[in-house]
Amino acid sequence: MAKIKALEVNEVDDKAKRIFDEFMEQRGNIPNMFRTLAYRPQLLETAYDHFKAILFTGTVDIKLKEMLAVKVSVMNECQY
Repeated sequence: MAKIKALEVNEVDDKAKRIFDEFMEQRGNIPNMFRTLAYRPQLLETAYDHFKAILFTGTVDIKLKEMLAVKVSVMNECQY
């Protein structure tokens, strides 16, 4: 099965680099999904905006949202 290489910071355009920098500041890492979406900066930007809307709005604490994401991944046997 073919795999798409996740891009590094030095391989992306300025728009993607800005998003990568925000991830590093907020989380200390850049999720592979977003490093792969960087091949299509418009998709990366849209996905990042969606990610921020889910994580940083509403009344549920961000830590609980992240724990729920991990739990769902474990339940689905997701290696990511």
